[in-house]
Amino acid sequence: MNWTSNRMIAAYIAIAVVGFAVVACFVLRKTVRTRLRAEIQLRDDPDIHEWLVIFNWTPKILYVPTIAASILAAGAMYLKQSGWLGDAITPGMIGGVWFAIFFVNFLIEEYELNVKILLIGMLCVAVLLLWLHLLESVRSFLGLFGHLGVSVSAMGYFLVAIIGLITVLVSWLKGLFYYVALTPNYMNLQEGPTESSEQISREDYNTRVDTGDFLERLLGFGRIMVTFKDQKRPPIVLLVWGIRKKAERLDSVRGTIAIDRQAG
Repeated sequence: MNWTSNRMIAAYIAIAVVGFAVVACFVLRKTVRTRLRAEIQLRDDPDIHEWLVIFNWTPKILYVPTIAASILAAGAMYLKQSGWLGDAITPGMIGGVWFAIFFVNFLIEEYELNVKILLIGMLCVAVLLLWLHLLESVRSFLGLFGHLGVSVSAMGYFLVAIIGLITVLVSWLKGLFYYVALTPNYMNLQEGPTESSEQISREDYNTRVDTGDFLERLLGFGRIMVTFKDQKRPPIVLLVWGIRKKAERLDSVRGTIAIDRQAG
């Protein structure tokens, strides 16, 4: 065995990285403050019965349907290459469906689509389809998605899915160290892996739930906005998942006043 070959050097680097990560976790396990640790501390506090810990997801989390569609499209392309799908389904059709899902995701992220705008859009689509029906061109129009020429290899779809998953994972990891912990008496702003935090009294801030984007709400997302009594301080806008339960818990937190226990 050649201990100085390129493969062995690559193995040494991988072992060193893993070892460094293990040592870092062991050394920092008692000093790093994470969102998960804060939730445990609040849950075990006998004086606090209502609390909420939230963090800001990246807007790219709204592309989860596109990520799922990319994985399915990659599987379909592998089946196509193996001959399991036959000639009925072409790579252009797979790419057309994937592009349609991506386009809807783009609209969800880029624009705030409330119910009124959606109804107007649906009415416009209905009028368009009626006009195409009078021209006997509905089938040709719907077949346009299969002829967009969007043809991507299976590895290309997998690459899109991997990039999306990495983006979501990075956002989740950032949320471990940058989060907001709300209790009946105060709000704690955590900024970093150590004790870099700030406590704000409940009288100095207000909260508001924004679920105006109907399509975001269908995906389970919404925004919680924190405004401060000090007008010079910019508001905090947090994109959260599971907005219905988060809003209910926020109402419980803001409607409760905790009284600390006195010794004896």
